[in-house]
Amino acid sequence: MKKHQTSAPLPLTDTLSPGLPLDQIGRTLASFYDNLVTEGVPEHLAALVRRVRQTEDDASARHEPPVVTLEAEPPRLALVVEDDPEIRALAETLLEETELNVVGCDSAEAALSVLQARGGDVALVFADVRLAGQMDGLQLARAVATLWPRARLVITSGHGLPRPDLPAEAVFIAKPWRPFDVLVEAERAAAESAPPVI
Repeated sequence: MKKHQTSAPLPLTDTLSPGLPLDQIGRTLASFYDNLVTEGVPEHLAALVRRVRQTEDDASARHEPPVVTLEAEPPRLALVVEDDPEIRALAETLLEETELNVVGCDSAEAALSVLQARGGDVALVFADVRLAGQMDGLQLARAVATLWPRARLVITSGHGLPRPDLPAEAVFIAKPWRPFDVLVEAERAAAESAPPVI
């Protein structure tokens, strides 16, 4: 009867592919580690996987890329242009309930100064027809429609104008306006995306 011969176990290096670094084997095992654990992994392989993972975690902690913080977008504005201080204050208080920052002006000229400085941030221009200064709200509306077409235009008047001669994009709300109507227009303005920076 022929005896079955048992051979001595080969050294570890004989069973590995020539030139394959041990840490690469460990990384490969680490990628399958979770599945292998459920099937039962010899402790010496599990220890190797843990050591490779710890080394990789330490290396990534030392070589973390810098955290890039995006600059916050400037807040979008609602411009209230009204020469009556009480009505202007009422509109400003109302619009402060929206996500827009509010800037009040008593004249078209003051509003144009704000628009020249921050026109890309202005989402809403809410203006009366009659204003202090040389320009009226209709002239302001035409300037805004031409130069800052992304701003939502809402023109108001209490002087019996059914719909004054306004740019087609403008919305007209007769005085006394309802807060709800103003808020609806403000929400529409806030929902529109800011123009791209060119």
